[in-house]
Amino acid sequence: MFNFRIKHKAQNSQARTGIISTSHGKINTPAFIPVATQATVKALTPIQLEEIGFEAVLCNTYHLYLRPGAALVKKMGGLQKFMAWNKPLFTDSGGFQVFSLKNGLCEVNDDGVTFKSHIDASKHIFTPEKSMQIQRKLGADLIFAFDQCLALNADYETTKKSLERTHAWAVRSLREFKRLNKDKKQALYGIVQGGRFLELRQKSAKFISSLGFDAIGIGSIFGDPKDESRKIVEHTLKFLPPGKPKHLLGIGAVEDIFTYVEMGMDTFDCVLPTRLARVGYIYIRPESGGKPENKFRYRITTSKFKSDKKPLDGHCDCYVCQNFSRAYLHHLFKAEELLSYTLATYHNLYFFARMMREIRESIEKDKFRELKRKWVK
Repeated sequence: MFNFRIKHKAQNSQARTGIISTSHGKINTPAFIPVATQATVKALTPIQLEEIGFEAVLCNTYHLYLRPGAALVKKMGGLQKFMAWNKPLFTDSGGFQVFSLKNGLCEVNDDGVTFKSHIDASKHIFTPEKSMQIQRKLGADLIFAFDQCLALNADYETTKKSLERTHAWAVRSLREFKRLNKDKKQALYGIVQGGRFLELRQKSAKFISSLGFDAIGIGSIFGDPKDESRKIVEHTLKFLPPGKPKHLLGIGAVEDIFTYVEMGMDTFDCVLPTRLARVGYIYIRPESGGKPENKFRYRITTSKFKSDKKPLDGHCDCYVCQNFSRAYLHHLFKAEELLSYTLATYHNLYFFARMMREIRESIEKDKFRELKRKWVK
């Protein structure tokens, strides 16, 4: 059922629009994918996500494996039925979370990763085959191969050895995926690694492309320095098949999305807009003063908003901005009311959904560069 069709290519950049088709519906690209770590986008219902306009979310294999367990999710009919989300669904491989564990909770060898649960310190093993089996039980439409994620400062030799392991795991992931996916219900993303080293990124891009994955993910892109990250992505894309969808893992900064859309990336996921919402950061459009220097946001908990009658963003037409004042949101956060999470998250995700819709429209009208100048100069 998986298919990817490119609708329109920009005349003066690599930006493009497309449609990813799955058995649970379509995703119009470029698209931002909200993260539903434990089968929920924190503070919002699936109906609210649909109302905002999202066509897909991404869940976390590591967390759902530990709780409530992949077997239970399968028994409940798969993630879509379990979380009442009858639209396309991604799951990551669990690798990033496993390799992020601290204090000796994670040990890696060529076979896989042994780790202790952050919940109860119970011992578990992830292998490429195990990751595919878990993601099969979870039932997502779009899943990721198991890879090794490194620290940002990993040296060349460490990165090279890790890349060899990631490539071996990619072969094993694909083999197990094909064994499990006889019904063609799922599609598998291979992941390009290689750290900060352009030579290794090129090698990885060529190798992953040669294996026949349905789509490609680019992993371990660093937030800072941004120039280095952009050079890595631009270089990597030269060696990836143009006709397959490409996903950039963990990218959520507004200016980065514009940069990578221009390079030809199709989808992005990040916890940033939802995580920041829960501590009171509100996204605002360029017309309202949003810019790279303030990261397109302000903090509603500061005292100057205590009696502010204006909406969160005067140029936003979301439900929150049409009905509530900054003073009210300020009050909710100060009173530690749970509604503060819902309203701030709703607004922030609406900001991203609207931005992506405008990006798609600008590409199809060959006006993407104009839109980009309006947002990030």
